[in-house]
Amino acid sequence: MPIIVNLDVMMAKRKMSLTELAEKVDITLANLSILKTGKAKAIRFGTLEAICAALDCQPGDILEYLPGNEES
Repeated sequence: MPIIVNLDVMMAKRKMSLTELAEKVDITLANLSILKTGKAKAIRFGTLEAICAALDCQPGDILEYLPGNEES
């Protein structure tokens, strides 16, 4: 998939654990883990907004587009 999720990078920069972020965003650890590993197929804008607020970042800090990175 040409969309790369850099959630782990932002969490490391903010020194925030997966558990702490899950609590702040009010999302299950399982769903946050799926997003963090890049296995999610979609994300709700409300969830993205909550993550950005908790990490004090922009959506572009978390999501990255890499053309030519399509799965066969």
